[in-house]
Amino acid sequence: MTIALKAEGLTKEFRGFVAVNNVDLTVEEGTIHALIGPNGAGKTTCFNLLTKFLQPTRGTITYQGRDITRMKPADIARLGLVRSFQISAVFPDLSVLQNVRVALQRQRGESYDFWRSEKSLNRFDDAARAHIDEVGLSEFVDHRAGELPYGRKRALEIAATLALDPKMLLLDEPMAGMTQEDVDRISALIRQVAQSRTILMVEHNLSVVANLSDRITVLARGEILAEGNYAQISKAPEVIEAYIGAGHD
Repeated sequence: MTIALKAEGLTKEFRGFVAVNNVDLTVEEGTIHALIGPNGAGKTTCFNLLTKFLQPTRGTITYQGRDITRMKPADIARLGLVRSFQISAVFPDLSVLQNVRVALQRQRGESYDFWRSEKSLNRFDDAARAHIDEVGLSEFVDHRAGELPYGRKRALEIAATLALDPKMLLLDEPMAGMTQEDVDRISALIRQVAQSRTILMVEHNLSVVANLSDRITVLARGEILAEGNYAQISKAPEVIEAYIGAGHD
């Protein structure tokens, strides 16, 4: 077993309130690992700690054996650990091609110079089109991103994320707000992307979790309640009680 991401004793307190309490989490390389739990379980806080948008009160986080506990989000992104967000984050007035091209500029160490001539940026086009094709958006390549349906925008975000050449993707509720058709499309895309990458996702859609995940960690009240594959955790009495008692998000 090769470990991609590991948290030990991860704890976050907010003025006396313990949102995440002594969490030990191990994500194996090459797997899809889901983080689930009822409302108020601490999933978002835990995810923000792992992606360094919050600093832990106690505990350590290692990525590929390297301590990243005190590193900034931009620094871990350069190491290949890249996250998405619940809210769509595209440049709405740029085309699909231009959105992915911006990510390629960043990945290759160039600044976001929007005043550069179109011709000077053409060298990124082939790589951008390859990522666009990978997520099934080839027919939308010249469309304005803001005009895309919601599910297609999420696919564009994944394309831009792939342009950063991540080794591990952290997806924050990738199916939020989607129609069933979009859920099916993005699920297939995540499975495809996972063939060569590690994925950790927070997801409230349990059917998606069941279909995609190799391993699942269940949080409740800021602590790990259960861990295993879907067949195991879905039958665990403590998990059933937590969801029935609190409702799931």
